Amino acid sequence: MTVPEEVTPAGAPDPVRRLRVLAAGLRAGMYAEERLALPYDRVWAVASDLEGELPHLVPFLREFRVTGDRALAVGRWKVSEPFEVRLAPGWCLMQSRLVVGGMAAVPEAGGTRFAVLGAGRPTTLRPAQWLYGRLLGERRGQAFLHRVAERAELR
Repeated sequence: MTVPEEVTPAGAPDPVRRLRVLAAGLRAGMYAEERLALPYDRVWAVASDLEGELPHLVPFLREFRVTGDRALAVGRWKVSEPFEVRLAPGWCLMQSRLVVGGMAAVPEAGGTRFAVLGAGRPTTLRPAQWLYGRLLGERRGQAFLHRVAERAELR
């Protein structure tokens, strides 16, 4: 399967490359990318099912309610945060006033290249984001990728 042209017009970077550039620009505390040995359709079915799957993928998230291009994230301790959501084949970007989260996928050699990012928005959070990235970012990113693969295998 190929990603539709409206997502990757001629000359534009694919969604995973776009997410990698965004992560670098945001100095994301969490970014992970990996080739999953699973079909794109199954991987993206998990990633794009924000209400059904995101609470299984993000440990501190209890619920993610989506209405159009808006969502409400509800944490394990019932703290909630509204998000703006941009979802297209192979691309998902979620932004609140404090957090940016994203996922991207492209078909690749019998599997899927998949990436995830998490970043704080306010520049005042940069020191905490840097510390988080150093201590937990890589491990959390890899855990997210593995949970996506596990959930996609079940489909």
